[in-house]
Amino acid sequence: MTTSIALFTQDLRLHDNPVLHAAATTADQVVPLFVLDPGIEAAGFAAPNRMAFLADCLADLDSSLRRTGSRLIVRHGATAEVVARVAAETGAGAVHLAAGVSAFAHRREARLRERFGDRLLVHDASLTVVPPGRVTPAGRNHYAVFTPYHRAWQQAPWRTVLGPPRTLRTPAGVGSENLVVGGPLSPALPPGGETAARARWRRWSVDPYEEVHDDLAADATSRFSPYLHFGCLSPTELATRARQREGAGAQAFVRQLAWRDFHHQVLAARPDAARHDYRAREDRWHQDEAEAEAWRQGRTGYPIVDAGMRQLAHEGWMHNRARLVTAGFLAKSLYLDWRIGAAHFLSLLVDGDLANNQLNWQWVAGTGTDTRPNRILNPLRQADRYDPDGAYVRRWVPELAHLPGPAVHRPWLLAPDYPAPILAPDELTARFRHGRALD
Repeated sequence: MTTSIALFTQDLRLHDNPVLHAAATTADQVVPLFVLDPGIEAAGFAAPNRMAFLADCLADLDSSLRRTGSRLIVRHGATAEVVARVAAETGAGAVHLAAGVSAFAHRREARLRERFGDRLLVHDASLTVVPPGRVTPAGRNHYAVFTPYHRAWQQAPWRTVLGPPRTLRTPAGVGSENLVVGGPLSPALPPGGETAARARWRRWSVDPYEEVHDDLAADATSRFSPYLHFGCLSPTELATRARQREGAGAQAFVRQLAWRDFHHQVLAARPDAARHDYRAREDRWHQDEAEAEAWRQGRTGYPIVDAGMRQLAHEGWMHNRARLVTAGFLAKSLYLDWRIGAAHFLSLLVDGDLANNQLNWQWVAGTGTDTRPNRILNPLRQADRYDPDGAYVRRWVPELAHLPGPAVHRPWLLAPDYPAPILAPDELTARFRHGRALD
């Protein structure tokens, strides 16, 4: 009787899972295994919000596997060593793994390869729609600009969506361990797991997405990002189902999935971009811890910025337009190092994906892939455009709820008790006038 290990990483689902599908169709028995590697904690990625969400994901995955006759095995330790021990315990001959893009994922795969050789089978179309490196420009190993990447991405073949396994056989007597979660949590975290993800997908309509995805008060985005980060939803399945629909909403949503793939292919080619500027601009960042802390606490005096930061603290998630506004304020208005903001986001975001977080921060800061490095996002103009009635601000900054309509965006005129702007409005305006791009 043959046995394979399906090593789960960021693909915590049964539906459309190439790793699980391959393991189940090439062996008589499957060991579904998740390893909590201490390298994740050492690198600072085991933030309490994500660990709590991960615990939900693993519990849900185990429940789903049990309905097939299997179960999830959870172990702690260095991944290659743990997988080798489980292989010895079960007599597993092959290990199936989804290809990752981070430096940690590359090291993990290399160490597994040292132990298993060609018995390690890596599946490169599990975490993204189009695998990194599948489409490349002439003479380069990745695209540095989104628009030409998007054109090539649209023409690339997508694999067929896979159904979930109906039954699985797993060797008896393989021990599992508990996942212990600690640390302060955001009070309104979303529930983790494939079951919650697919329920949200069923409730959400893609049709109005193009019109409403930037409307801060409407809160009409999909909120799929945490489920995509942990692989509770398949990006290929999402993109395939959306592409089958007609309309601007579906097209806009698929474009966002292409942006996600774009960042993954950049990080796969340039793992150092997780910490270093993709395009060095010789920036001399301003240093002011008091300003940075006011930004973290949502006390900058600019309500649209403060609202976004408070949503992040409360939910472990932030509207995408608010991410752009808050990041732009830190990096372009205060001129503080983007890494300060990126680290804070990663400390709280349930969807704290290394590729998307770091490269989006660099896009805003002008050190990444944006072809307009001097792009400036004016928070007041953004507030007037994307929260015109001030409903988003009043939701997250209740001490300003008494201010009518758009007046809430300029509390220094009507609410003297609100913190004064850490950057005076006239100075803010002057800085934008010196930028080449005003948004």
